[in-house]
Amino acid sequence: MKKYLFLALGMILALASCTTKPTKTVDNLKAAIKGELTATAKYAAFAQKATEEKHDAVAKLFEAASKAESIHAANHTKVLEGLGEKMDEVKPEFEVKTTAENLKAAIEGETYEDTQMYPKFIEEAKKENVDKAVKSFTWARDTEKKHADFYKKALAALEGNTENTLPTAYLVCPVCGNTYDAATVDAKCAFCGTPKEKFEKI
Repeated sequence: MKKYLFLALGMILALASCTTKPTKTVDNLKAAIKGELTATAKYAAFAQKATEEKHDAVAKLFEAASKAESIHAANHTKVLEGLGEKMDEVKPEFEVKTTAENLKAAIEGETYEDTQMYPKFIEEAKKENVDKAVKSFTWARDTEKKHADFYKKALAALEGNTENTLPTAYLVCPVCGNTYDAATVDAKCAFCGTPKEKFEKI
């Protein structure tokens, strides 16, 4: 009899552990979605400002980044909904300044996400065994690192009056948001393996 009681107790505990909600990951997904949707709108506005200021190459970069951030937001949202949760309405808030100032703000934001926010989210998703969140967060983090590098080069070109050296087109992976200089593209996305033929040109 005791054997069956222990067996039943074990099954109850196992079931309870399976149904425990990954609360930290849910909160992190919501925070990430808000950040990515804000970045999508912000970079689109930054692109418009860059165009107004005749910084066409920088405008292209902001447009590509905006597209990538929208993909990250969609990926995070899919994971969140898969956990049975819904996202609240997001009202992006940001400032548009000069293109140089916008680049500095973008560098700061992307660096924070690459070095602090997403590493923390990835670690907590691993602890809560939410593999799809780990994947989505990792794709976003790796892309943000590339964006930060692009922005740093753009700012240096802007300050050095060498904008003619910047890429004039970008390719964005529609699956993970990975962003490439159109002149140097892998045959397959380095992050998710999507063939380059499916990339979106910006």
